[in-house]
Amino acid sequence: LFSSWSVAAGRAQVQQEPSAEITEGTSITINCSHPNIQSFVYIHWYRQHLGRSPEFLESILRGSKDLRSPSGRLSVAADHGSSGLWLARPRRGDAAVYYCALGG
Repeated sequence: LFSSWSVAAGRAQVQQEPSAEITEGTSITINCSHPNIQSFVYIHWYRQHLGRSPEFLESILRGSKDLRSPSGRLSVAADHGSSGLWLARPRRGDAAVYYCALGG
């Protein structure tokens, strides 16, 4: 079970799907919509396992970036209005709350 939160950052609103269920080992993309932000604003991705503190995954400004843990890739749309976290082969231990936030 992969859940996500909506996070407000300043005047910009971030929106994500409330949850998604997948089969272990099946790839998934978790999308984050942020249509009203400037192109120079970083998108920060986090995940939080049940009962644990949030874990920083990676920041991205534009384009795409590979992730080592969890195995996957971050990408930002050309218009900077959305971003996505693609998980290549999620395992049971990757079940968590995934969310994005905006920052300088």
